[in-house]
Amino acid sequence: MSRPPVEVVRARTSDVDGIRALVEPQAGKRILLAKERVAYYENLPEFRVVRDAAGDVVGCGALHVMWKDLAEVRTLTVRDDQLGTGAGSAILRQLLDDAREIGVARVFCLTFETQFFGRHGFEPIEGIPVEPQVYAELLRSYDEGIAEFLDLERVKPNTLGNTRMLRIL
Repeated sequence: MSRPPVEVVRARTSDVDGIRALVEPQAGKRILLAKERVAYYENLPEFRVVRDAAGDVVGCGALHVMWKDLAEVRTLTVRDDQLGTGAGSAILRQLLDDAREIGVARVFCLTFETQFFGRHGFEPIEGIPVEPQVYAELLRSYDEGIAEFLDLERVKPNTLGNTRMLRIL
């Protein structure tokens, strides 16, 4: 019996608690970063979700624009019982489509799941893949994800074991 297709949709305000419920166990394992509830509301337009038949959020992911041609996949996770169902891949494909639609040419991620992202065309990176003037502009950001992308020393304790990966669209 084949599975029904996975439907990825824009997150709604009513999804925030479901997103948090997915992220909290991963944050406890230091796989994802925990955020305050308000941060999810502030960043809600970046999120896509998958819901089960009961309407519960079973997967989520966000696309955060970092620069005119660069964005980051953030908070990509699925509920344990959804692993292997294609939900994570469907969310990632949608986020990559979103990136193309808004004019982003490169998508970054910081992940432990290198095989998963590798299957989707991401490759490990070393150094900083931006021009010096863009680097200088990005340094002005307070966003921790941008600091991780720039591989700044102050975020090293948060990124131990993670791999910085990039996909060119």
